[in-house]
Amino acid sequence: MSDEKLLSIKSLSVNFGGLKALSNMNLDLNNNEVVGLIGPNGAGKTTLFNALSGLAPVASGELEINGKSHKWPKAHDLVNLGISRTLQGVGLFPELTVLENVMIGDNKNARSGLISAALGFNTHDEEKMRNRAMSALERVYAAGIADRRADTLPYPVTKRVAIARALVSEPRILLLDEPAGGLGIEDTEWMNSIIHNLATQCSVILVEHHMDVVMSVCDRLYVLNFGEIISSGEVETVRRDPAVVAAYLGVNN
Repeated sequence: MSDEKLLSIKSLSVNFGGLKALSNMNLDLNNNEVVGLIGPNGAGKTTLFNALSGLAPVASGELEINGKSHKWPKAHDLVNLGISRTLQGVGLFPELTVLENVMIGDNKNARSGLISAALGFNTHDEEKMRNRAMSALERVYAAGIADRRADTLPYPVTKRVAIARALVSEPRILLLDEPAGGLGIEDTEWMNSIIHNLATQCSVILVEHHMDVVMSVCDRLYVLNFGEIISSGEVETVRRDPAVVAAYLGVNN
């Protein structure tokens, strides 16, 4: 982990009608750091991801990337800002191969688009896309299944493929939304290893209810409750915070 700041969010507020989903939220992310975002259901974690993804209306707040101020992004701005995201639902195309599913995420580099490349209109682009997709699959230990159809995969493997699809655009900031959700112990250990490796090449903001994963992979934590940060800091400091125990860690979610 580097202490060089990559992302800074200042005084972010998101409102849905009269409801304050996020209120004056501040968050920093350093280079090659894994930051965990935890809290009860409805605390505002997904809203933060949606704000960063151009999917939630930002009432106020500042966004800086590498010290440069940016407008809050629209969905189509993410790739150019170096941001990529997974979703809670895997969302693979069942009739396509694993490799084709990952190539679909390469809209940053595909000049002619996946469909044109697949039809042979630009074989040079297609080869470059395949190479990037294979590299992304290698990072999630899934290169050996590149030619399998997505609908033949067990659920834990689809989670890895979804991460590869987010990685193929070579993001500087990766938003991981519950990557360990629904996984057993062995697959959770795989996911821990993947996230540790990801942080060698990009920075990660992780939303996860699986606390063993959070405590294993995160450098720092932000704890949300009712749209506000109630605690932040290094993992061991946060997990001993009485406010956190009362709001989240001591409650069976």
